[in-house]
Amino acid sequence: MSKFMKTSTLAGCLLMTGVAQAHEAGDFLLRVGAALVDPDTSSGNVMLGGNGVGDGNWQVDVDSDTQLGITATYMLTDHIGVGLLGATPFSHDINAAGSIDGAGKLGETKHLPPTLTAQFYPLDSTSQFQPYVGIGINYTNFFEEKTTATLTGAVDSALGGGVIDGTALRLDDSFGIAAELGLDVKLTDRIGLNASMWWIDIDTTAKIDAIQNGQTIGTAEVDVDIDPMAYMVGLSYTF
Repeated sequence: MSKFMKTSTLAGCLLMTGVAQAHEAGDFLLRVGAALVDPDTSSGNVMLGGNGVGDGNWQVDVDSDTQLGITATYMLTDHIGVGLLGATPFSHDINAAGSIDGAGKLGETKHLPPTLTAQFYPLDSTSQFQPYVGIGINYTNFFEEKTTATLTGAVDSALGGGVIDGTALRLDDSFGIAAELGLDVKLTDRIGLNASMWWIDIDTTAKIDAIQNGQTIGTAEVDVDIDPMAYMVGLSYTF
């Protein structure tokens, strides 16, 4: 073999060993980063006994929050994976909207949004850049709901007084579809960068109980479509 052929063969071998296998069947990917949930809130009117409270146009809005996001993907094949989105609990203020816009904070809640998706990675496993899309289902669990004096005062006025023990807030959990778009960029065989986003269908009914002497004397309800966009930027590690 000529010196040129030997050199070319060695260079080719080195080149091949330097190609990072991005996502292969059997890989487990863990991604960690900052996750923002930004609701696109659409509220119905607050109803009490089948009638609108106040002027009939009392509504609510939900603000955004950023927490630690954690996602995991198991690659079933070189191109298909199963992904799970998790996070530390998100905390959201519930604010006045509609005809009472500007009245301020009415309550708050925390939630966890585990989301399971089937993911498709269209590029070859040797590509340093790995875009992907996903579709799946979300379950949102609301907990630690609280109300404010502003909300209690409004309910007390609507009921003509008697709400001496305050108010309590309950939010129904939600099931809905979720769509995902993401990009992994391999830095080494194990470590990479990730940017991803989700649209999540989250609908809930908020129930506001008026309490007197430990008893519920009335319950107002409002249907809320939260439907947030969620964004995450962070690092990935392949096992």
